[in-house]
Amino acid sequence: MKFRVEEDSLGKVKVPNNAYYGAHTVRAMHHFKINVKFQPHFIKSYALVKQAAAKANIKTGRLDRKKGSAILRACKEIASGRFLDQFPLSVFQQGAGTATNMNLNEVIANRAIQLLGGKKGNYELINPNDHVNTSQSTNDTFHTTMHVAAATLIRKELLPALHSLEKSFQRKTKQFSRIIKSGRTHLQDAVPLTLGNEFSGYAAAVSENTERLEKSVEDLLEVNLGGTAVGTGINAEPKYQKYALQELSRLSKIKFKPAKNMFAATANMNAVVETSGVLRELAISLIKISSDLRLLSSGPATGLGEIKLPAVAAGSSIMPGKINPSIPEMVGMVCFEVIGNDTTIANAAESGQLELNVFMPVVAYNLLYSIEILAEACKTLDEKCVRGIKANEKRIREYLERNPVIVTALTPYIGYKKAAEIAKKSYESGKSIREICLEMKLFKEKELNKILDPKKLVKSRK
Repeated sequence: MKFRVEEDSLGKVKVPNNAYYGAHTVRAMHHFKINVKFQPHFIKSYALVKQAAAKANIKTGRLDRKKGSAILRACKEIASGRFLDQFPLSVFQQGAGTATNMNLNEVIANRAIQLLGGKKGNYELINPNDHVNTSQSTNDTFHTTMHVAAATLIRKELLPALHSLEKSFQRKTKQFSRIIKSGRTHLQDAVPLTLGNEFSGYAAAVSENTERLEKSVEDLLEVNLGGTAVGTGINAEPKYQKYALQELSRLSKIKFKPAKNMFAATANMNAVVETSGVLRELAISLIKISSDLRLLSSGPATGLGEIKLPAVAAGSSIMPGKINPSIPEMVGMVCFEVIGNDTTIANAAESGQLELNVFMPVVAYNLLYSIEILAEACKTLDEKCVRGIKANEKRIREYLERNPVIVTALTPYIGYKKAAEIAKKSYESGKSIREICLEMKLFKEKELNKILDPKKLVKSRK
């Protein structure tokens, strides 16, 4: 491999000739070797922030149009997905993400140099710090990129997946609205409801979490771009922030605005913590739903077996014909990961000191990781599981007929104590509530049939 020699404040560094990155990136590669890299979406979002900054610097006169145009083109290429192999740095690097910011600056600079007809490393033509990083700091660009990447990914991937999942549960709610089944609390028999009632609860849980997520995204739209190092905006022109946010909003098609207090926004990560917390709540809801689907489909011969999930894979390497609830199992594992990611984010966020939180890289990575895997999990749960769920009406009917707890409907007529006595006899004898009531001559058969009519035991609720 051939090398070029670059020089930074620490001395000379050998850089591969074919690399668009430079000395700072090579040093970071040497020192930080844990092989966990930022998501491509994060790098693309960072390029958008750099593009918006360059546009603003051209407008304020800090960048001449020739240099600025080359930088803009380089940023645009990276944002479109080119040169992603030129971002090799680990998430676990020096604090605040300085290495990644410089990685962007170097790749943009060298590509811009190339576009102007120069050779990579000729930083007199385009300098990573003096030109690409003009009016910027890692402390505002990295922070802003977190918000941009998370907001765009939630809106483009996770929210559509949630809306589709909710609709699928709503369709099942309607499809199962007339199927009356035995309820269960404490994993024991309880009063009846419809299978549609049960699925309406799942639809509502998804809907509620979706609403909370939409609200949390609004807080992500406040960014500290223009605050530079500590929030004062040092080295940036007065109108730079306005122009940069206008351009960032145009590029991302999302309206970003300046934080109410640039010092608080630079030192803290409250909006990110809130969003991660909402993702955690969503994960907990999805664990509950997935667990229910596994229980309701259990068996099929020796479990509940009230619903049938689509078969997606063989369930055992030794037991022929076994089919497992594979999709809900996968969803559970994703959600456990999201809960762990939230713990990491919370610990990192609370560890900020004075004017900056230096643990932004691990926060950014885990936040995007949670969004990505939740979006795919919801999409898979929807398309490969929920849409194909079928009711086992025969099994549901059998359980309902054997459920002694329907005696609850008789308590307004005979009181709690007498109803409990009947329930106990039913459990001990295996006879139905109907049979025991007729034996005890507590009701006439016509009256009893009316009281215990399954349709009247279930209130009509959406």
